[in-house]
Amino acid sequence: MNAKIGDLLAQITALEDDLRLALREQEVQLFYHVRGKRIEFETAIRESHRKLKRGLLRWIVTDRPQNFITGPIIYSLALPLLFLDLYVTIYQALCFPIYRIAKARRADYIIFDRWHLEYLNFFERFHCTYCAYANGLLAYTFEIAMRTEQYFCPIKHAHRVLGANARYERFLPYGDAKDYHAKLEEFRVALEIEIPK
Repeated sequence: MNAKIGDLLAQITALEDDLRLALREQEVQLFYHVRGKRIEFETAIRESHRKLKRGLLRWIVTDRPQNFITGPIIYSLALPLLFLDLYVTIYQALCFPIYRIAKARRADYIIFDRWHLEYLNFFERFHCTYCAYANGLLAYTFEIAMRTEQYFCPIKHAHRVLGANARYERFLPYGDAKDYHAKLEEFRVALEIEIPK
């Protein structure tokens, strides 16, 4: 990796850290605090949230009809998602110790915290839980796949990849054969000492 790319990646990392800090500061402005797994709102905010909650009947009447029509299609993915969850968790548990890859923590990706939002009714909370599970599971799966890719083939593609994470950006350039095997070992060692989030 040339120096300019290394500098840009360092700047991106610094900006991501700044963004995390700004988001934490926003918690104070929105009058909530994270205490372990619990999210606590100030009493006045909690009361205003309860007043904004739509009752089930009003919610059903005012919600878009296409949401009800497509609901069975969306929720039909539940079983494949559960199988994916089971399979990638087993894969990681069995293979990562053999490869000496630090495991991705499932709890860092699948977050269920929207139940604390009192302006959501039961169905809205249920939908939020499903979305949190599906998207968190896909992020968890993506991280496991990226660690596997870093172990076996940390080479960028010749074509632009949409949605690649920061791990991919540090992969070897496409076609750069010089010291490939030595660099491959460096990527593998980095996975061994990597501390899960």
